[in-house]
Amino acid sequence: MDDTELAAIVVDTDIFARTSPEHKLRLVMALQSHGLTVAMTGDGVNDAPALKRADAGIAMGQKGSEAAKEASELVLADDNFASIAAAVREGRTVYDNIKKVISWTLPTNAGESLTIVVALFLGMALPITAVQILWVNLITGITLGVALAFEPTEGDTMKRPPRPRNQSLLSGELIWHVILVSILFLAAVFGIYSYAVDKGYSPELARTMAVNMLVVLEIFHLFFIRNIYGTSLTWKAIRGTQVVWATVLAITAAQFAVTYLPPLQQVFGTQEVPFVEGVIIIAVGVMFFAIIEVEKQLRLAYRRMN
Repeated sequence: MDDTELAAIVVDTDIFARTSPEHKLRLVMALQSHGLTVAMTGDGVNDAPALKRADAGIAMGQKGSEAAKEASELVLADDNFASIAAAVREGRTVYDNIKKVISWTLPTNAGESLTIVVALFLGMALPITAVQILWVNLITGITLGVALAFEPTEGDTMKRPPRPRNQSLLSGELIWHVILVSILFLAAVFGIYSYAVDKGYSPELARTMAVNMLVVLEIFHLFFIRNIYGTSLTWKAIRGTQVVWATVLAITAAQFAVTYLPPLQQVFGTQEVPFVEGVIIIAVGVMFFAIIEVEKQLRLAYRRMN
């Protein structure tokens, strides 16, 4: 066969027997001509050209020749093909966790920034002071963001098709999520701040409610973003991991300390939040979670239909 004929049948043929080193190289190139990402396994010196040409050359670590190892991107230390699947699983988990950290960090930081920017443009009093923003970034940005790096592999990780090679990490869906969450953060923080002002509370108490609202939203957003490919309304998702709950409990304790301990109240300009207002803040957080979860399910349903 010439290259055109080979390219036409290569994707519909499962087995090529008695292939020479030249054939292996041509098969890799024929598969790549269809835009496919090709992995090639080999152990001999003659496999080196095809291993080098493949997108992922995989050599045997124990029985493989030095030429095959040098031509490959991956070397199987145990010569076990099952290790390839394990590596793919681990790689997808790492990629997903990086995506989760970015998907959590960008919207929350954008929401914080948008709150300050809008207040400045409208000539309003800041709903959150600079030192309170620094506190939120210190206590949540470090802990909650790092907790996502320890997320376990999602259940359907190996059932998903490979992502396109040219797919950007900052996808259109992520940009939309940043916009949506930023708007919801803005509405919730300004809403609770305006509610406190209308009730005749002091500016310090109004800002305290606003900063607590911000922390609650970020915690709910953490539980949402832990499952980016499926629903977050499962017992497994709510149960979370030890790292997630340790960070959430630590943040909750720290936020209670800032809100109710007099020495910290003086530093951060906070006041005690009444019980009823605290319940309202939690309720708004639940509403925020419900909105973004419904939006995610609609987006996933639309993707499955197309």
